[in-house]
Amino acid sequence: QEKLDMSVYPVESIRNFSIIAHVDHGKSTLADRLLEITGTISKTNHNKQVLDKLQVERERGITVKAQSASLFYNHEGINYLLNLIDTPGHVDFSYEVSRSLSACQGVILVVDANEGIQAQTVANFYLAFEAQLSIIPVINKIDLKNADPERVEKQIEKLFDIPTDECIRISAKQGTNVEKVLQKVIEKIPPPQCNTADPLKALVFDSTFDHYRGVIANIALFGGEIAKGQKIVSAHTKKRYEVNEVGILTPNEQPTHKLYAGQVGYVIAGMKEVTEAQIGDTLFLYKQPVEPLPGFKSAKPMVFAGMYPVDQTEYNNLKSALERLTLNDSSVTVHRDTSLALGAGWRLGFLGLLHMEVFNQRLEQEYNMSVILTAPTVPYKAILSSAKLIKEHGKDQITIINPSQFPDKFSVSEYLEPIVLGTIVTPHEYIGKIITLCQDRRAVQKDMLYIDENRVMLKYLFPLNEIVVDFYDALKSLSSGYASFDYEDAGYQSADLIKMDILLNGNPVEELATIIHNDKAYAAGKLLCERLKETIPRQLFEIAIQAAIGKKIIARETLKAYRKNVVAKCYGGDITRRMKLLKRQAESKKLMRKIGNVEVPRDAFIRVLKRETDK
Repeated sequence: QEKLDMSVYPVESIRNFSIIAHVDHGKSTLADRLLEITGTISKTNHNKQVLDKLQVERERGITVKAQSASLFYNHEGINYLLNLIDTPGHVDFSYEVSRSLSACQGVILVVDANEGIQAQTVANFYLAFEAQLSIIPVINKIDLKNADPERVEKQIEKLFDIPTDECIRISAKQGTNVEKVLQKVIEKIPPPQCNTADPLKALVFDSTFDHYRGVIANIALFGGEIAKGQKIVSAHTKKRYEVNEVGILTPNEQPTHKLYAGQVGYVIAGMKEVTEAQIGDTLFLYKQPVEPLPGFKSAKPMVFAGMYPVDQTEYNNLKSALERLTLNDSSVTVHRDTSLALGAGWRLGFLGLLHMEVFNQRLEQEYNMSVILTAPTVPYKAILSSAKLIKEHGKDQITIINPSQFPDKFSVSEYLEPIVLGTIVTPHEYIGKIITLCQDRRAVQKDMLYIDENRVMLKYLFPLNEIVVDFYDALKSLSSGYASFDYEDAGYQSADLIKMDILLNGNPVEELATIIHNDKAYAAGKLLCERLKETIPRQLFEIAIQAAIGKKIIARETLKAYRKNVVAKCYGGDITRRMKLLKRQAESKKLMRKIGNVEVPRDAFIRVLKRETDK
């Protein structure tokens, strides 16, 4: 493959930009058209989601991983190098968006002409605004029958203070006005502020693992140049590597002789271990150390779930698959965990529920791993008052991600639960239903703003555990699918939390213990007892299934014993003979219950713990 000479593109003719938008507003379609116009890919009817390379992305029709591509474009006789990054739109993948923006100087903000501004549009705008990037507003899907670009322009002006004459009206599907977007990118987005004469300074903003070539790191050069054969050092691990290959993504890998300051590309340097390519790391030349770049704020997990292999013999294979997948998705946190019922596994932290589902799907598709995921929980905190516990933990505040770590209320001054600031954008006719839903979830209203005569933006403070499982589904069904939802971390608040245990014949089952708000304990306990009654097979003795808070029983279901009809042989005669037989049977059942051990089958545990049963 012929190598490209990248020296013909000085810093002044480079533009690095991202496409940001709400889910399904046409980011990937616009990226396809930009790739076609610049001749990066040939024009065919099969160009759909060209940058979405993962199977899960094509199946679901969403972008999960930010993907970059280098485009070559001639404008007014000058050759420009445009580095485009297509980003995800869902709230769970906002970490991908913030990472992508670190390698850019500007963004294209895409808004659907039919739906208008949605919750994630607002969130992504502020991410770009805080990073002080140039913003080009683009109104997409003007070819639709119900499109109303004038209304959307007014929304953009009211919410983001961007003049209506700056908005570009396009149809990414049909290619209308897309050329204008490229011209605006060159005119409005500034070139990167860096110099080829400076020593090498490269930021690793993404990485993938190849079985044959090791780690492939995506880099943005903030100074100097990088070429094959050079010796580079990682600022994070201090390890030294020799560069085997450098190149750009078009969107497939295209080797080049060198990469220069301001350019975005990839480097393969013989990193064999997945832990060696930390996202946010700085690479520099051997014996030419530089001040490391600030990197990225580590992602804060919002949802925790236990992950266990279906068969314990697969433990090591799953461990290897997890290491490789977390290299590509650095926002997942991993901690070792064990369970009496499910064996050895991990406690994983995710940014949201969709993130958890996608991660599980990628494990199955890319690594052929079948796993058990437990019901999602959120991280709580406890402020300790017991001197003994403070000495044991070395601090007076602990984070609880597993109910087994929940301290007794007598040794705690207060419990804290995580809260989020949620933004809901909805047509005004659904406001009443949505406000009722939010109040049922213990939310506190903070703001209400009419974007235009039809759409309203609501802001609420939600306890995270109230929205983590089924809030989004409930919101969509109440609003006929029109409302959109986005949230951001808002710290912790004091809460009346309790640990609810499940007892089988008086013995606690550790795996089924949950941390819950006091107000919701009875309903949750009743539901869990009913579910267990359906799941546990009947025994020769009676089983009492109870939900308990401390020593107080709040819900109970009884699983009746199998019984032999001992009075079948009695016909006629005295009733005392009948009563004697029944009494003897009851006594033997009582004895069996005392010595009998309730063994819950592993698959019964899985059915109860799996998330699907929460619905």
